[in-house]
Amino acid sequence: MQLLTTSIGRKTLMAITGQAMILFAVIHLIGNSSIFGWLPGGINAYAHHLHTLPAPIIIGFRLGLLVMFMIHVWFAIQLTLENRNGRPQQYAIKSTQQASFASENMIWTGSLLFIFIGYHLLHYTFQVISPETAALKNVVADIPNVYGMVVAGFQNFMVSLLYLVAMVTLFLHLSHGIQSSFQTLGWNNDRTMCTITKLGALAALVMFFGYVAVPLTILVKILK
Repeated sequence: MQLLTTSIGRKTLMAITGQAMILFAVIHLIGNSSIFGWLPGGINAYAHHLHTLPAPIIIGFRLGLLVMFMIHVWFAIQLTLENRNGRPQQYAIKSTQQASFASENMIWTGSLLFIFIGYHLLHYTFQVISPETAALKNVVADIPNVYGMVVAGFQNFMVSLLYLVAMVTLFLHLSHGIQSSFQTLGWNNDRTMCTITKLGALAALVMFFGYVAVPLTILVKILK
């Protein structure tokens, strides 16, 4: 129960759930990249394979991811409010020597990602946004046309712009969140802190370019 009642415990749960979601983001990125054709059948075959898994596995995975996501969000809000209540008056001179823009705005980048994930799920998972191009309503060889849905979505400049802004936000969140989770779990020390910080920023940058590659290649009509 100390995990729920102490600041250290809640930070530990945030670190664990955060790393689990980072792992999901990496796997999701690999799956998304199948749109470039490295997988036989491309992204349509990848999506079809996922949806042919037994329903209990799909439902269990989604529920587990939802629980981890809500734990992460809930404790992030709690800890942010506690930190602010602990120092209700702003210091006359604020020291930011060791604080980065990303570290000071985690609650805001997290909030923006929360909103974007909701939109993204409605668009490409539940397919209630732009239903005329929904994969489930446009079937190719008895397989939902996910490729066509994604291309149609990102051909809209505003949709691509929203996605690009969200990926910048993800980069900022991860660039601090990765090294912060390692620090919280005690997986680094003063000697390795600089290296882990740089590797965390590099991993966030790789994920940023990996995710934005899809909308950018569609906007410039490489994928069409």
